[in-house]
Amino acid sequence: MPEEQIDSEAPKGAARGGAPGRAAGRIHTLGRTLGSVLEVGREILARKRAPREVPEGSGAALVAACHDLINHRGEPSGLALASEVVQAYLDLPESERLYFFSSLAHEFAVNRERLLEAADAYRQEETAAHLAAISRAVEAPRQKLFRRINMAPEGTRALVAMRGDLLSMLGVHPDLACVDQDLRHLFISWFNKGFLELRRIDWSSPASVLEKIIDYEAVHAINGWDDLRSRLRDDRRCFAFFHPALHDDPLVFVEIALTDAVPDSLAPLLVQERDEFVPEDASTVVFYSISNCHPGLAGISFGNFLIKGVVEELQKELPGLRTFVTLSPVPGFRKWLLSARLEDFLPDGLVDRVREPIGQVVDAEIYDALLKLCAHYLVNEKNGDMPRDSVARFHLGNGAKLFRLNGAADLTAKGRNQSGGIMVNYLYDLPHIEEYHEAFFDQGKIATSKSVARLLG
Repeated sequence: MPEEQIDSEAPKGAARGGAPGRAAGRIHTLGRTLGSVLEVGREILARKRAPREVPEGSGAALVAACHDLINHRGEPSGLALASEVVQAYLDLPESERLYFFSSLAHEFAVNRERLLEAADAYRQEETAAHLAAISRAVEAPRQKLFRRINMAPEGTRALVAMRGDLLSMLGVHPDLACVDQDLRHLFISWFNKGFLELRRIDWSSPASVLEKIIDYEAVHAINGWDDLRSRLRDDRRCFAFFHPALHDDPLVFVEIALTDAVPDSLAPLLVQERDEFVPEDASTVVFYSISNCHPGLAGISFGNFLIKGVVEELQKELPGLRTFVTLSPVPGFRKWLLSARLEDFLPDGLVDRVREPIGQVVDAEIYDALLKLCAHYLVNEKNGDMPRDSVARFHLGNGAKLFRLNGAADLTAKGRNQSGGIMVNYLYDLPHIEEYHEAFFDQGKIATSKSVARLLG
């Protein structure tokens, strides 16, 4: 974190009671101390380094540096070397990344012979020492490498970017999955809830954070500063999780509308020119957008903690709130619609019509058919034991109820192409969240309202 940024934040911390200000001062001092150690390490490294036998800036040079780092012992020079590895990866041409990840998969893999020896020793004598030897043997050396990279300034950010690049390759190169598994294993520990900080984002937040909210919004695009200001007015809220290693770069954020009723369409929530609404008059919280900010953190669950944390914060601020719902897309619906055997659900005359692209105006017969098909898709279509739709999987897994399907709720091009214009209200019924969550995972049971049950008829 730049020193001037830390200094500018100190008065804010002091105004909130002093503790955050002291923490910022400690971070400032720690940053300067780390910088001094790093400079000493670079000097030591320069004196003892042998010339490289591979071209600088290549995947081979980066792999060689990784071997040096994993075998290095000195702390200051090791920190300097880790910083060099971070920068080398960030500068690595895209064409060299496959070589690098393949090397991680094979050159930094588990030593099979050592593992079998440890297992044989434990089989002969079941001691704590032999069990510990197995634990060491089953950990691939690349995990040690990743932990050492993580010690460098910006090391965590580089590893998150690295996994994002890796995930884009897995479809074509499944042999790299072992590298992803090790990164994911570490990230689950490093990004657990205990390290996350929940912050409200408002118009007074740092400009750098506001810019990231615009850039990262993945559900309903923010069209410039006026649109963002509208989404941060008194009748709206935005909350984000932050991690200390990524400073003012959010991990995930949720956008919220405060209303007096459960909404059945998106446009009124996003309209910029709207009547003033006093937050204290609100009875309903609408979660209308949740965006994960870093591809490299895919599969690391934050959203469930985020929603529960936001509910707690809002109940403290506005005790009159009674209803907590989403207005959610159904991103996989039309894709399923185009490939499903609809003859099992509809008369022949409707099959081709419901598959046609949705326009701004759709007759009632088509929407009635689409709503019934969408209810079936959300409840009955599975990917393994879980709902096929990713958004349904997320909210139902958090303990929400499938409350209502709304036709013609999102007539943007994206909404029509992905969801056939349909949006869903998932209800977070606070007294029953844990009950619905347990039933979902233990029995595969999806909590539904009477209106959804009628569509499934």
